[in-house]
Amino acid sequence: MEKIKNFINWKNLILGIILFIVFYFSSYFQLIPIMIFNMDLKNITGKETVMLSTFSNIILLLILFLIFRKELIKEWKIFRQKFLENIDIGVKYWLIGLGIMMVSNIFINIIINLGRAANEQAVQEMISYLPWLMLINAGLIAPFTEEIIFRKCFKKAFPNKWLFIILSALVFGSLHVITSMTSAIELLYIIPYGALGAAFAYMYQKTDTVFTSITMHMFHNTSLILLSILV
Repeated sequence: MEKIKNFINWKNLILGIILFIVFYFSSYFQLIPIMIFNMDLKNITGKETVMLSTFSNIILLLILFLIFRKELIKEWKIFRQKFLENIDIGVKYWLIGLGIMMVSNIFINIIINLGRAANEQAVQEMISYLPWLMLINAGLIAPFTEEIIFRKCFKKAFPNKWLFIILSALVFGSLHVITSMTSAIELLYIIPYGALGAAFAYMYQKTDTVFTSITMHMFHNTSLILLSILV
């Protein structure tokens, strides 16, 4: 039993599962403005979709902040105190994760010829509707909520370093694929997404502050969205 505790913290695992369910079904928060403004579900425009998504992400962000506020304040202080060191570690492992992500994407897109992942196509479509709001939503808000769910919750639930990193990467990668995939072969995209997830998990493990992975995740998403807007 003692050995199991070294791998799994059951109390934090239960909390993590509950928050993961809230995260997974957070789109239902969109029903609040839909009901308030009596919106027609059958005729929601692309711009309204982006606004509703941003609203649900803000609600989720507030919930997570309220639950982890004390820990987040503590980890923010750690991040500030060793800012340059944390950023250096963050950039280093982000580049490693990005490299693996790019190589695996090239393999998938050229050799297997799958094209872009369905999740990426969906995000690009939303960017075309309201680019600057998507910069806030997907570039700043989503990385914060995802790092709390996939990194902080996983780290608290799985004290073992490698179990945390592997599970965090697999679930992070899987959720970016299975929710929008159209064929089983698209599961290959778990590799590039998972590689980036593993990099974020490792830098969190290395620095003991989730703000390292939040910062690099924000930088990653914001860079891609800006590139999409400006090019």
